[in-house]
Amino acid sequence: MDAKDKSSWTPLPHSDEDLKRARSVPDTPQTRSDTYRLAWDDEEFMTRRELRPVRLQLELLKPEMALAERGIRSTVILFGGARIPEPGGEAWAAKNDVQKDNLQNNSRFYEEARKFARLCSEQSAKSYYREYVVVTGGGPGVMEAGNRGAADCGAPTIGLNIVLPHEQAPNLYVTPELCFNFHYFAIRKMHFMMRAKAVAVFPGGFGTMDELFESLTLIQTGRMERMPVILFGKEFWKHAINLPYLAEQGTISPGDDELITFVDTAEEAWAKIAEFYEL
Repeated sequence: MDAKDKSSWTPLPHSDEDLKRARSVPDTPQTRSDTYRLAWDDEEFMTRRELRPVRLQLELLKPEMALAERGIRSTVILFGGARIPEPGGEAWAAKNDVQKDNLQNNSRFYEEARKFARLCSEQSAKSYYREYVVVTGGGPGVMEAGNRGAADCGAPTIGLNIVLPHEQAPNLYVTPELCFNFHYFAIRKMHFMMRAKAVAVFPGGFGTMDELFESLTLIQTGRMERMPVILFGKEFWKHAINLPYLAEQGTISPGDDELITFVDTAEEAWAKIAEFYEL
């Protein structure tokens, strides 16, 4: 029996067949009872705290199966701020005039992220979109720019969204069948890193910093192979993080700053990846 082939013969009923049967029984006090529902078709049961290990496994497995069935072997990650508008767009997240001016000035990174995603996707086309597929967090700002750049040249593009307290929807440039939604940050992070061949990080806030340092930690500790970690915006990152100071204080080793490459343009970034992998 081929697990991927729903029509494969088996002497036992498929779960989807039994699901239809279970839902077509007569309406009685017994069949209306919560305990009568098939366990995996019982939403209240599946969301109990005791079922967390099962939900973690399912959340890891569902995207993994979809990406494997699509034949996607490697990705390029684009991390960056959700609040950065496209050039000429409204700085909707600004809380004061200073933030408004800075966000509008940083809109150039939206365009660089879009260009960079196009360059990645042009390389991806050579493998029939199995390698160097663009993946983002699926939201607005830099994430939207990444998905949009891939969509510009007809390439598939992945979005890994997450449920947040405030309203959020995936941007319209994510390939619909490669658009995933997560409850657990940890599993979402695993899916970012499991196929990554490069990490491109644009200016952003706490979420971007978290993703950047998670990636660096995995590489620094040897838990993940060395790969290009590229930070866009030399001036921004010079002020946002002070790696020489960390090295001076002894909290990182001399040379750890060499795990990072600073660039200002999409062309510079792609050249670093091409050089690293001898493309």
